[in-house]
Amino acid sequence: MTTPTWFDTTIENALINHKSPEDEQGYFVYQLDALKEHLAKLQQQDVIKLWFAVKANPLSKVIQTLDGAGFDFDVASSGELTQVLAQGVDPSRILNTGPAKSKKQLTAFVKQGVNTFVVESLNQLNWLQEVVLEQEQRSGALVKPKVLLRVQLQWHEGEKNPLGGNSLTPFGLSVSEWQKIHVDSFPALNLCGLHIFQWGNMLSNEKMFSLWSQMVPPLTDLAKSIGMTLDVLDLGGGLGIDYLAEGQTLSWSKVIEDLAVIKEESGVKELWLELGRFAVAECGYYVVPVVDRKMNYDQEQLVLAAGINHLLRPAITEQPFPVQILREGFSTENTNMQAFDLHGPLCTSMDKLGHLDLPSDIAVGEQLVFGYCGAYGFTESMPFFLCHELAAEYVYQNGRLTQVRKSLPASSYLA
Repeated sequence: MTTPTWFDTTIENALINHKSPEDEQGYFVYQLDALKEHLAKLQQQDVIKLWFAVKANPLSKVIQTLDGAGFDFDVASSGELTQVLAQGVDPSRILNTGPAKSKKQLTAFVKQGVNTFVVESLNQLNWLQEVVLEQEQRSGALVKPKVLLRVQLQWHEGEKNPLGGNSLTPFGLSVSEWQKIHVDSFPALNLCGLHIFQWGNMLSNEKMFSLWSQMVPPLTDLAKSIGMTLDVLDLGGGLGIDYLAEGQTLSWSKVIEDLAVIKEESGVKELWLELGRFAVAECGYYVVPVVDRKMNYDQEQLVLAAGINHLLRPAITEQPFPVQILREGFSTENTNMQAFDLHGPLCTSMDKLGHLDLPSDIAVGEQLVFGYCGAYGFTESMPFFLCHELAAEYVYQNGRLTQVRKSLPASSYLA
């Protein structure tokens, strides 16, 4: 194999030829043509309704591309709502999620036309009821929002994962807590569904189907016990990307096949997924130059112009983004490769992007490109530590590289 499967060679020349002093601390690029093609494939089914989890990548051009592909939007903060509305998305196509919804935030969302909510506590449920009734008093009309209750289940020992598993999290409530309410007590709300999402970056179709199957009985029983007609079941996201190139990839056709079974077993009218990384990860790249190379206790090290100040994910998951050198005519077939430790410029041992194979003759000044950076890249970074620059973001479309936001110096955010 001359090039890794994650790298789209149609963008290679544009990255090699891109020369800008402003981007010498690293920059992000999103291949919108590839994203559009990928999203179209995801939409070629009639089993599930697809939402985009904006936390994965809130860039305007990315949102616009998803909008054009027919995705609706899962927003978990006021900032995400503002960004999505700014792209011309109708608020009726927005789902409000997140564990920290105050009554003030719920009021603001309702006033801006959002009418679909996932509530994660008894407080949120009561506050939303109050907000809707207050809105009715002002307008003279009752507009019932769709409301899904987020449920947190406990799993068999060993099923732990980043969003919980057996670990207690702030996401939703247990079945026993939700059983304290009854749908009839909330006449201003259309309590029509349940939401559950307790896994992250899943790479096995079999394991995902097993988890989904285990959820159906307790969720349908819960709905019956509180007087809910279960019209909607939202399974969140968690579909994974094979960052480590271990050959574990999800089959989308099998996902749809499995979800058709879940839909029938649960008896719901609508099944929802909120895709984040699975929708956008493959379209994104991060480019950064090497500023130093050294040998330390028999280990080759490369120090990069930026590290976790732009790409934090490797430090918190121990799963590095894949990498290759940006070099004209490069192929692994005719290059001697060796493992390097990749470090960034921050004064902390956390600033490591992985232990990865690169050409043994790599030199200071050459550029690296990291893949799968379309999700959890720029907005999951920690750019303020040591007062480094904010990375620029570009899109690549119709053969052109276009800057969406320029690199910004520390003076732009320091007071």
